[in-house]
Amino acid sequence: MGVTTTILEKNSSTKSVKEEIIEFYNKTTEDYGFWSKDLNMHFGYYIPFRTNFLKRDTMLNQMNSYLFSLLDIENKKSHIVDLGCGVGATMKYGILKYPKLAVTGCSISEFQVKFGNEFVNSERGSILNKDYRDTKFTNNAFDGAMAIESFCHSGCSLETLKEAYRILKPGSKLVVADAFSKKGKSEMNLFSKQVYMGLCKSWSLEGIADINEVKKQLIDIGFKDVKVKNIWYRVAPSVLHVPFAISGFILRKLMRNKPLEKDSINNLKGSFYALLTSLCMQDFGYYIIIAKK
Repeated sequence: MGVTTTILEKNSSTKSVKEEIIEFYNKTTEDYGFWSKDLNMHFGYYIPFRTNFLKRDTMLNQMNSYLFSLLDIENKKSHIVDLGCGVGATMKYGILKYPKLAVTGCSISEFQVKFGNEFVNSERGSILNKDYRDTKFTNNAFDGAMAIESFCHSGCSLETLKEAYRILKPGSKLVVADAFSKKGKSEMNLFSKQVYMGLCKSWSLEGIADINEVKKQLIDIGFKDVKVKNIWYRVAPSVLHVPFAISGFILRKLMRNKPLEKDSINNLKGSFYALLTSLCMQDFGYYIIIAKK
């Protein structure tokens, strides 16, 4: 649910994938306020007796907490990058929790850059209008990098992973949280293929990457200690909020006599397809990837 993608050749009669994503997030970012009062644009991490299943933001912020803990930045003066940061909710969480932390975010949505910088409102946080495939940052610039539901927009491409490797300092970590497939699309059953295509079309994804291929690519690039963990059972409780969130969102629009925009409808469809992945666990998972440079 965060923002960035590859730069494709623009067809004169159709929009490029990048243009579709920019338009999608420019028009739907405000919709996420209904999903999360803290403006988290991702799913959550459920821990029994620590997070409240009925309160979505406790799970969403627990995901933020978990990912920051994996970067090993506590009590260290660190500068990390959020690759596809949305409006900076995760950045803001980290800045408030870690007083020695600075975070730079990347988004290709001009709306998110403007709104996000006002929302983060910190000298230690800045959102830049950059594509994470080609950031223009110097080599070895950051003490850590995270990507929460953003690399999916590029299909977690090899170019994306190489750029993350380039801008990280030696010994620092890349942490990715996202949905991945467990096999190639051609190997899926008909229902899983429909879910796959529905997700890609609704959320303007280039594709859902095969987790096995991604792990191999990370190792080939040069990352060490690559760890991959399927945390679907932790994420599922927040995914189960989707039908209630969709119903509430539509009802609010109707009560305010406001039409549902095309991009908002696609966003709702994408959320519904995300829910359907729970019926295709043999083909999909939600993974945490930790890789050290």
